[in-house]
Amino acid sequence: MIIAIDGPAGSGKSTIAKNTAQLLGFRYLDTGAMYRAIAVRARDLDVAYDDSDALSHIANHDAIEFRFVDNEPLPSRIFIAGEEVTAEIRTPEIDKAVSPVSACESVREALVAQQRAMSAYGDYVVEGRDIGTVVFPDAAVKIFLTAGPEERARRRTAQNLERGIDADFETVLADIIKRDEYDSTRDISPLAPAEDAVQIDSTMMTIDYVTDLIVNLAREAVAD
Repeated sequence: MIIAIDGPAGSGKSTIAKNTAQLLGFRYLDTGAMYRAIAVRARDLDVAYDDSDALSHIANHDAIEFRFVDNEPLPSRIFIAGEEVTAEIRTPEIDKAVSPVSACESVREALVAQQRAMSAYGDYVVEGRDIGTVVFPDAAVKIFLTAGPEERARRRTAQNLERGIDADFETVLADIIKRDEYDSTRDISPLAPAEDAVQIDSTMMTIDYVTDLIVNLAREAVAD
């Protein structure tokens, strides 16, 4: 079974997808981290974020791997071309770089193929922006998770501060609004809910409440 969770930045996808996977005993795949890894690799190689040929070469030749920390149930480390980029993919610089990188058609083609291969066997919770619409259009459960931009900015600001990253609410809010516009209007795999997705606005909901909603939907899908 595939549970697809899509949504914009700061909607709580990662935390809720991880919690859902743990409660159900599923595996977990963060597709956004893969695009972020490409962005880090491009930066390190001094590749422009709109250089489609160079980005395509990275996506097709530099292996992306998810690895576990001892005694953790889900993979939390990510590597590209053998180099760990776990911390780097969450910096404000990469927050801004990931949209143009993920808009590159050849990069998306390469990573979608990898995402399908990674999730071909077993039960997975897969999160991203086009999982229910492009990567797994036949997913058993499709969720489009969102929240108001101010709430998402508040969450992202708090998250960055917890990681030791300087964060200003107004700057984060402006970046989120800009990224929403970019991601929802791009030509390739725009951010949008699948027609059969369950849409959840988590603005006034707790993480546990949303997780329980999705777990119950998954159990209902199994029962059917």
